[in-house]
Amino acid sequence: MILSDVSIKRPVFATVLSLLIVVFGLAALLGLPVREYPDIDPPVVSISTDYIGAAAEVVDTQITQVVEGAISGIEGIRSIESSTEQGESRTSIEFTISRNVDIAANDVRDAVSRIADQLPEEAEAPVVQKADSDARPMMWVTLRSDIWDSAELSDFAERVLADRLSVLDGVADVRIGGERRYAIRVWLDRERLAARDITVAEVERSLRANNVELPAGSVDSSTRNFTVRAEGRLTNVEQFRDLVIRRDGNDLLRLGEVANVQMGVESDVSRLRANGKTAIGMGIIRQSKANTVAVSDAVRAELEKIRETLPPEVTIAESYDESIFIRASIKEVVFTLAIAVSLVILVIFLFLRSWRATLIPAVTIPVAVIGAFIGLGFLGFSINVLTLLAVILAIGLVVDDAIVMLENIQRRIDEGEPPLLASYRGAKQVAFAVIATTLTLVAVFVPISFMGGNIGRLFAEFGFTLAAAVVVSSLVALTLAPMLCSKWLRHSPESAEGHRLWAASEKVLNGLTHGYERMLRFALNQPGLLLGLGLVGLIVATAIFPRLPQELAPTEDRGVIIMPTSAPRGSTVEFTDHYVRQAEQELLPYLEDGVSNRLLSIVGFRDEEDNAFMIMGLVPWEDREIKQQQITSELRGKLSQVTGIRAIAVNPPGLGQRGFDQPVEFVVAGPDYESVQAWSEEIVERAKDNPNLLNLDTDFELTRPELRVSIDRERAADLDVTIEDVGLTLQTMLASRQVTTYLDRGREYDVILQAADADRATPSDLGQIFLRPREGGTLIPLQALVSVEEIGANPDLRRIDRLPAVVISASLADGYDLGAALTYLNNLAVDNLPPEARVSYKGLSREFQESSSAIYVTFGLAFVIVFLVLAAQFESWIHPLIIMLSVPLAVTGALLGLWWAGISLNIYSQIGIIMLLGLMAKNGILIVEFANQLRDKGYEVRDAILEGASLRFRPVLMTTISTVFGAVPLVLATGAGAESRASIGIVILGGLVFATTLTLFIIPVLYNLLARFAKSTNAIALELEQQASQSPGGRGMTAAPQSKEMDQF
Repeated sequence: MILSDVSIKRPVFATVLSLLIVVFGLAALLGLPVREYPDIDPPVVSISTDYIGAAAEVVDTQITQVVEGAISGIEGIRSIESSTEQGESRTSIEFTISRNVDIAANDVRDAVSRIADQLPEEAEAPVVQKADSDARPMMWVTLRSDIWDSAELSDFAERVLADRLSVLDGVADVRIGGERRYAIRVWLDRERLAARDITVAEVERSLRANNVELPAGSVDSSTRNFTVRAEGRLTNVEQFRDLVIRRDGNDLLRLGEVANVQMGVESDVSRLRANGKTAIGMGIIRQSKANTVAVSDAVRAELEKIRETLPPEVTIAESYDESIFIRASIKEVVFTLAIAVSLVILVIFLFLRSWRATLIPAVTIPVAVIGAFIGLGFLGFSINVLTLLAVILAIGLVVDDAIVMLENIQRRIDEGEPPLLASYRGAKQVAFAVIATTLTLVAVFVPISFMGGNIGRLFAEFGFTLAAAVVVSSLVALTLAPMLCSKWLRHSPESAEGHRLWAASEKVLNGLTHGYERMLRFALNQPGLLLGLGLVGLIVATAIFPRLPQELAPTEDRGVIIMPTSAPRGSTVEFTDHYVRQAEQELLPYLEDGVSNRLLSIVGFRDEEDNAFMIMGLVPWEDREIKQQQITSELRGKLSQVTGIRAIAVNPPGLGQRGFDQPVEFVVAGPDYESVQAWSEEIVERAKDNPNLLNLDTDFELTRPELRVSIDRERAADLDVTIEDVGLTLQTMLASRQVTTYLDRGREYDVILQAADADRATPSDLGQIFLRPREGGTLIPLQALVSVEEIGANPDLRRIDRLPAVVISASLADGYDLGAALTYLNNLAVDNLPPEARVSYKGLSREFQESSSAIYVTFGLAFVIVFLVLAAQFESWIHPLIIMLSVPLAVTGALLGLWWAGISLNIYSQIGIIMLLGLMAKNGILIVEFANQLRDKGYEVRDAILEGASLRFRPVLMTTISTVFGAVPLVLATGAGAESRASIGIVILGGLVFATTLTLFIIPVLYNLLARFAKSTNAIALELEQQASQSPGGRGMTAAPQSKEMDQF
C-alpha cells in the first residue's frame, strides 16, 4: 500500500500530514456557527391582507381565494395554507427546501401585484414577507415598573429599546407584546350627533380636511429664497377638541360638542404578565438563517448596556430564551464526548496493556475528530446537537482502523520480526481491510444524507460528519499509525517476571481465544444449529417490530412548558384575563418551590381577545429532581380544573420543529366548508371513543356570536341612501376606524373614531345610528333600513392547498405513540368519509409520515450500496453476501434493546439501525479478508476460516468493545436532550452486543459453506500471468505486474 510504505520510510512527512489536518480542522472549527439543530428552516413566504370590519366569509371569497389563485402557479411550492378571520386574510406558502427564499418572495410579490386591482378598494394592500408571519420569538425580554403604566412602558419600549435591539446582527424583528400604543380616541356620541343634525361621515370628512400639511412652495427674492411650510397639523387633544366641523351662520360646531376626545391607546386587547406581574414584553425574532446562540449573546450584551441608562423605576429581564436549551445540550454533548474518549482509551489499554501501544490509537482520535470539521466548514454546516452526536459515535469508529493496524503489527513483532519490518509488512497486510471498512462505513452514511424532506436535511450533517471522521481516521491509520508503530512498539514481555499484570491478562485473553476456537470448531461441524439460531433471531425481530411505539422524535426535557389557552369564541379580553389569572394560581406554586424560575402569560395573543398563551421556564436540569414531562402531565390535570378557558400543557417539539401545536394534526379537506365541517365533526365524535387522544379539538367552530345586518334595498333606494353609506357608517361607529394621524416628539400616532362604549353595548344600539340621504335632507335612523339577527359564525376559515379544510388536533396520553394515533384516525376516515374528502397531515404529523416512509428507502439503499461496494472490493458476489447476512441479526439486537429499554422507534433509533449496517459489515470484512489471504497462500477453506477468525478474534473484540463503550455514555446521558441521545445509544449497544456474539460464529459458518464457490480476488491476474509466461515473447510486457503481485506477500 503506497501510503503506508511512504509513511514508514518518511516519518516526518507522515507527522506533517496529520498536523496539517489538525491545523486546518481547528481553523474550520473556529469559524463554524453554533445552533441547536442544522438549519432546516424551509423557505416560507407569507401574504397578509387586512380588510377592517369585514366578516370572515367576505374576506375568504374576495381576498383569500383571489390571492391563492394568483400564487398557485409559482414553482417549487410544498404547501399553501390560508387562514381567514374577521378583517384579515393570512396565506403562508412553504416552498421546497431547494428554493432560495429571496427569489421565491419576489415571485410571490409579482403574482400578488398582478391581482391588486381585483381586491376590494377598502382592503389594505397585501403585505408579502419572508419567514412565517407568526415566526415565534426566540427570546422574550420583559419590562416592569411599579410607577409607570403600561402605555408609558410600551411607548418607552418602542421609542428607546426596540430600535436598539432590532439593529443587532441576526435579529429580524422586535415584536412588542402587551403593547398599548398611544392614540387620540374620538368617542362619538350618537344622540348629540342627531341633535346637531350631523352624520358620522361628515365628522370624518372634516377631520381629514382640517388636519393636513401640504408643501406650500417657496418665496424667492433676488438674493434669498424661503421655503414656505403651512402648519396644518393638529398635535394635541385640545386642538382636536376645538376643531370646527361645521358652520351654521355664525354658530361654529366644534368636535368636542359631539364627541368625547381624549388620549387613549390604539388597542386594548393584549395584557402581558411576567411571574404574575403586569409587564411589557419584547419578543426577539431571529432571521431564519441566524445563529440562535449568537443572537441571544448579542441581545444580552445590549441589555447590559441598556441597563446602565434605564430610569431607576423600570426593570428589564430576560424571561424566555431558546438558547438556554441549546447551550445546555451542547455542554452535555461535549461532556459525553470526554467520557466516551476516556472509556475508549481505557478499553484499548486493557487489551494492549502497554502505554506506548495505547498512545497510537489515542492520537488518531483528536486528529480524526478535528479533521472532520474541515468537511463541515467546507460544506457550510454548523456545530449542533446532531453533528456533535456524530462526533461521539465516531469516537468508537475512528480508533478501529488504528487498532486493526496496531494489533496486526504487534502480532508480527511478537512472532520475531523487527518493529520496522513488522510495521512495513503488517501495514500492507491489513491496508485492504482498512480501506474496505472505510468505504463501507461511508457507503452507509451517505444515503442517510440523501433522505428526502426536512429529516434528510437534518441528518445530512450527521451523516457527513461521521463519514468525514471515518475517512480522516483511515488516512491516519494508513500514515501516522504504521509510522508510530515502527518507532514505539516493542516485543511483548517474554516471561512473567516483573510483568505480573501483563501475564495474568494475557492468560485471560488467550483463554478467551482458545475458548472461541473450540466453540468455532463445534459451530463449523453443526452449521444447521447456528443458522437455525439466526432464523430464530429474525423471527423475534419480526414479532417485536410492530409492537414498538413509533414517533418522530422522543419527547425531550427542554426545560420549558408551553400552554396555549383559549376562551369561548367572542369572549372579551377581561373575561379571558380573569380565568388566565386563575390558571396562573395553579402555576405560581412551581415558582415558589424553586422548580420553575419564570412564568410569562400573554392574554390577547395575536390580537385575539379570546386567545392567550402561557409559558413556564424550569430551572436548569441539574437543579431539579423532576422532569419536564412529569410536570406537563401534572399540569394537564390541574389546568383542566380551571373553568372558563381551555389551557393545554404541551411539551415543546424536538428536532428543530417550530410551533407549539399539539402533536396530532389531521386535516380533512373537501369542496366546501359545510361538508368539511360535517365530516370533521363525525370523526371527532368517533375519535372521542379513544381514551388515548386528549384535548380533541377542531379549528372550525360555529361559536362566535355574530350580528347579521340585512339591508332593505327597496327602502334604501326610496330614501336615497346607498348600501356603501350604510356600510361605511357602521364601520366607523363599530370598528375603530383610523381617520387621520397626529405628530408627537417626531413619531406619528393614530387618531381613531368610534362610537362610545355605551352606544355599542347591545344589538339594539345599531338601529340608533343616523344617516343622511345623498341629496341632503333630514337624518334617517338606521333601523328604518335594516333588520338585525343574531347567529353563531365561524371566526376562522382555513384553506390548505387551496381547499377548504378543518384541522383536527389532539395530544397523546402518556405511552400512546404518534404512529398509532395517525393510523387510528386514518382508519376512521376510510370507514366514515365519502370519496371526495381529502385527508392529509400538518406539522409534526406530516414530518412523521414523510420521514417514516423515507427511512425504509434509506435502509434499503444503504444495504444495496454496501453490498455493491463490498462486491467491487472483494471481486466476488459471494463474499459480500456472507458479510451482509449478519446484518439482520444486528437489527434484531437493536429492536430487542429498544423493547427492553421501552424506547420508541423514532428517527434517532432508525438512524442508529442504519449505522449498524456499516458497523456489522466491518467485523465481517476483517474475518473474510484474512481468510481470503490465507486461502491465497494455499490453505483449505475450513482451515483458512478457522485460522483467520481466530487471528482476528482479538481486534474484532477490541473494536466492538470500543464502539460499544463509545455509545455507553449516550445511554446513560442525563440533562438537556438526553432522550434523543439515549435512543441512538441503545440501538448501537443492543445491536452490536447481540450481533457481534453471533457474527463471530455465523460468518465463519457461512464462509465455510459458500466460499468454496468464490474465486480469489486476484485469480484472474494470476491466470493472466500464467498465460503470459507460457506464450513466447510476452515475458517482458508483464514484468511490472508480476513484481507487484509478489510484493503482496
